[in-house]
Amino acid sequence: MTDEFFIQKALLLAKKAERNQEVPIGAVLIKNNVIIGEGFNHPIGLIDPTAHAELLAIREATKNLGNYRLTGTVLYVTLEPCLMCFGAIIQARIQRLVFGAYRPRSKKIISSFQLLNNSLINRYLSWKGGMLEDKCAFLLKKFFRERR
Repeated sequence: MTDEFFIQKALLLAKKAERNQEVPIGAVLIKNNVIIGEGFNHPIGLIDPTAHAELLAIREATKNLGNYRLTGTVLYVTLEPCLMCFGAIIQARIQRLVFGAYRPRSKKIISSFQLLNNSLINRYLSWKGGMLEDKCAFLLKKFFRERR
C-alpha cells in the first residue's frame, strides 16, 4: 500500500472531525502496512486540549501493541504536526512521518524550524510533506471559511 492510500484514510478521519465541528485533521499510524492506531481531532468533544488526531492515534497504537515505543511505524496525518504532537512523535520513536498540508507560514514546525536537524533531538525520524496537499488544505480552508 502507498503513502497516498494512507493519507486518503487520514482524510476520511478528518472528515469525521469536521462533522463533529472539530478542526478537520485525521491521522493513521501503521506498522507493516497494517493500521494500528487512528484518530481525528477531538479536543472539544473530549474536553481535552491534547486530543489531537496524532496523539489519539499514538494512544490507540500503544494500547494495541502493548508498548509505548512505536519503532518501525509510520504516521500519516493531514496537517503538519504542531509542536506538542511533534514531541510525542519523537518520544514514541515513530520511524517516519508523512503529512498532507503544510502549516500556515507562521506556524510551520518541522519544515521551517528544521527541528529534525537539531542536535538536541536524539531520535531519527524521516518525514515527507505535501502528500495530497491540495485535498488536505482545501478541507481546512473550507472549515475555517465557513466559521469566519
